[in-house]
Amino acid sequence: MTIMTSCTQKESSESTTNTIENTEIMEKQEKQKIEILLNEYERSLNTSNAKLAQSLYTKDGIFMPTEAPSGIGSEGILKSYEYVFSQIQLNIKFFIEEIQVEGNMAFAVTSSKGTALIKAIGDTIPEANRELFVFEKVNGEWKIARYMFNKSEPGK
Repeated sequence: MTIMTSCTQKESSESTTNTIENTEIMEKQEKQKIEILLNEYERSLNTSNAKLAQSLYTKDGIFMPTEAPSGIGSEGILKSYEYVFSQIQLNIKFFIEEIQVEGNMAFAVTSSKGTALIKAIGDTIPEANRELFVFEKVNGEWKIARYMFNKSEPGK
């Protein structure tokens, strides 16, 4: 009887270890997919591609830029990015500080640094922000559900 109990406990322990390892692998894969999405988002900003930016959001997504109205839903998001890109040309790099995944939802905390060309005056100024992204997995694909940022260096 002791031998059977010992074997059952060992099998249970191995099963638990495998489940934990599989969960960690899956979470790492999901985080990598989100990193790819963030890289694509960075590309949309640096190329002033409003359509690409819009495509990275959920249909009911919300873009909350600093000191500007929120873009809500696909059309609102597109209009917001078209407006932003009519005003500035960004050249920035994102730095991922944290990504947390919980089921079909996730969030990321990032920062970004670079420059922004102010089209109205032709001046290039430093650009530095901190960002919060909320993601939702839709049909097996991560999308931006909510995005908010603010300046990390006052006066810039």
